[in-house]
Amino acid sequence: MKYILVTGGVISGVGKGVIASSFGTILKHCGIHVTSIKIDPYINIDAGTFSPYEHGEVYVLDDGGEVDLDLGNYERFLDITLHKDNNITTGKIYQHVISKERQGDYLGKTVQVIPHITDAIQEWVQKVAYQSVTQDGDKPDVCIVELGGTIGDIEGMPFVEAFRQFQFRAKRENFCCAHVSLVPQPRSTGEPKTKPTQSSVRELRGLGLSPDLIVCRSEKPIGDSAKEKISDFCHVAPEQVITVHDLSSIYRVPLLMESQGVIEFLNDRLQLNIGMPRPRCFMRKWRNLADRIDHLRKEVNIALVGKYTKLEDSYASVTKALQHACIEVGYKLNLTYIEADNLEQSTKLADPVLYHEAWQQLCKSNGVLVPGGFGKRGLLGKMEACKWCRTNDKPYLGICLGLQVAVVEIARNVLGLETANTTEIEPNTDHPLVIDMPEHNPGQMGGTMRLGKRRTRFTERNSVIKQLYGNKDFIEERHRHRYEINPKYISDLEEARLHFVGHDEDNLRMEIAELEGHCYYVATQFHPEYLSRPLKPSPPFLGLILASVGKLKYYLARGCRLSPNQISDTESDTECIMDPIKQHISDASRSGSTTSGTND
Repeated sequence: MKYILVTGGVISGVGKGVIASSFGTILKHCGIHVTSIKIDPYINIDAGTFSPYEHGEVYVLDDGGEVDLDLGNYERFLDITLHKDNNITTGKIYQHVISKERQGDYLGKTVQVIPHITDAIQEWVQKVAYQSVTQDGDKPDVCIVELGGTIGDIEGMPFVEAFRQFQFRAKRENFCCAHVSLVPQPRSTGEPKTKPTQSSVRELRGLGLSPDLIVCRSEKPIGDSAKEKISDFCHVAPEQVITVHDLSSIYRVPLLMESQGVIEFLNDRLQLNIGMPRPRCFMRKWRNLADRIDHLRKEVNIALVGKYTKLEDSYASVTKALQHACIEVGYKLNLTYIEADNLEQSTKLADPVLYHEAWQQLCKSNGVLVPGGFGKRGLLGKMEACKWCRTNDKPYLGICLGLQVAVVEIARNVLGLETANTTEIEPNTDHPLVIDMPEHNPGQMGGTMRLGKRRTRFTERNSVIKQLYGNKDFIEERHRHRYEINPKYISDLEEARLHFVGHDEDNLRMEIAELEGHCYYVATQFHPEYLSRPLKPSPPFLGLILASVGKLKYYLARGCRLSPNQISDTESDTECIMDPIKQHISDASRSGSTTSGTND
């Protein structure tokens, strides 16, 4: 097993996740199986109880793991399926060690950070690195480990020490360290400053880890003089300094890194036996994806109505899923974040300007999305957004809580149940349209929700969302919720033309709702954004964008294709592989020669 450790310096949020994902993307295009591990030094067991304002969204995996959003980057870039153990936290490590101590596994010894905590970290990494993350079940060849936080943080010290030891356990030819550092460029001088990077690398080396690659993040491109200065002061060759400035999209990062010789360096440093020279079509699909994003001209305006809109990372997967769908349709996403409580009457009385600005943004949008969330704040505003979309034939997609507020809104304004509510907000409501699931509400908050990939079976009724999923009998999507639609009100809601076209396997829980006679009014209990990929957008998001640009009926009439000549990724891959053969045959035809042994 080969290991690439990605550390960060100067500031947090410097882009380690995208850099780590880019390493994996480049290696995957070289035919190497890659897996990823994210280390978060906080003491929480997992990210499940975090507010999105703490670390951004909580990302959910197939096995129900609630993890850091960087694992979403890994899955989207590499198209792999990670496990909850691919996210290591201080809390998990200490819980594991304390559990072993209680069982007497340490034979009466004093349990200490060194060697017990550091050994547990190394054993965890080695165990997880060999777990398959692809459908074919193949064992990974390279494990990319991202160490969260910044070098020098007290929380991360045990992990740095663990990897100082681990580099000798793994052997030099199997271990590589890449340090991502910020190179600021003050406006007063415009000159890139390398001193923060020098200090960061000096601290890393003082802790026993020497970077093999230094990835310099900057706002604008860095010149050769700055690279040479970093090389001189950080004890690396100039070709081991990789510069990554702000680009038009994150999908250009792997291309930029590849152009600076990353493959050649890793091939030599880790003895990967990558074939050289690379084929003519190397990373062609990825390059085409980046080019398509850069050349999008027509815009589609989508309003996201939520309660965590002050931090964009709160809805990272939702934003990415919208972008994937827009790329597929050929439109540029213009996303507007609307604070849900700004749409409420209480805001109109307190701050009329804020209220009217929010409604102006909503009315100017081509489509509306209400994502998942918890709590009372902004609930009435989300219902107002649902009502406006329903009554104005505006495309709407609700996710998790977005389904629940849509149901409550119809119960209040169509069925006449004015006190209808969710028991999350009003436990004693006369009309509990949304109720809790007792088996998922035991009083302990962490890890007790209905989590992970579960099957949704479509009903016999034909629907737009079923067509978008390819008219399958069932689908599998990831869930994260503690409340569900009350089955007692299903018949009344269906009489109001809100049809539940997707149920769970036991036909007890409502998974997908669709409003009859509407251009696109769809809501799901699951979170389709978690399985969206750059080259394979999520169907509910694709439907929202298509409806928002007026192309949904055309798309469905074409058999869910944007053009009659549209080909699949598999066909595109085959064409890429066959390019040299086609070229050889074409050249032979032009020369009038025949090729002997063709059948062989």
